[in-house]
Amino acid sequence: MATTNEPTGAPHDERALPLTLRPTLTRVVLLVAGLTVVGVLTLIAVLLPAGGAVSWGLGDRLAIVGSGLLVLAVLALLARPRVSADAEGVTVVNLTTVRRLAWQEIVRVTLRPGDPWVTLDLADGTVLPVMAIQPGVSRERSLADARTLRSLAESLGSARDDR
Repeated sequence: MATTNEPTGAPHDERALPLTLRPTLTRVVLLVAGLTVVGVLTLIAVLLPAGGAVSWGLGDRLAIVGSGLLVLAVLALLARPRVSADAEGVTVVNLTTVRRLAWQEIVRVTLRPGDPWVTLDLADGTVLPVMAIQPGVSRERSLADARTLRSLAESLGSARDDR
């Protein structure tokens, strides 16, 4: 899993911000697959016979292309997760939700063996999944990303409490 910024896993300071982490390889694969499906189904819709015993009308052709666009929309939704960090806090974008957190709200950043993604333990007692950091695609990259997010949460969260 590559990221838009290349964190090293070392402690970071505010000069490294803003920072966006996302599963780039997963995103590329999903979007290329979706565009390929749309292209193939559009080609099929264009090449279908217009006359004869089995006739494909305009509505049929549009339905085929529409099916491809629906597949692309679902794959684009799966490619959506990211986490953006700045000096004020973190924005976690998962499949259907977006949540903005101040650094003080994050108690712990966790990625245990076997977990599908990083989780944030929050001050209100809830847990927020961070689907943008998934060890299934690139374990080393996700560990580095988790360390980066953890070091930012520890340094910026505690720095804010001291003021």
